[in-house]
Amino acid sequence: LTYYTPEYETNVTDILAAFRVTPQPGVPPVEAGAAVAAESSTGTWTTVWTDGLTSLDRYKGRCYGIEPVPGEESQFIAYVAYPLDLFEEGSVTNMFTSIVGNVFG
Repeated sequence: LTYYTPEYETNVTDILAAFRVTPQPGVPPVEAGAAVAAESSTGTWTTVWTDGLTSLDRYKGRCYGIEPVPGEESQFIAYVAYPLDLFEEGSVTNMFTSIVGNVFG
């Protein structure tokens, strides 16, 4: 799956987030932004047998933009859009667990 999609146009139902990222030396900013989108949505470091049962492309987070932080060397803002269907209806806890917990935890 490609998690960096600069051509993506956000939907009114998307949950939008901005992450301040500092890529490791040698890692392109777009790769760091894509990693945040993956880790906080459908990405995983291992093979999951249920991946074949679900359209991951439908539920994945998309890093649709990345820009440098003014005055900060090698820091960037990664803009990520999440489809509303990724989260359990009415559960703010579920949303924060995915967006905040998986990235910062």
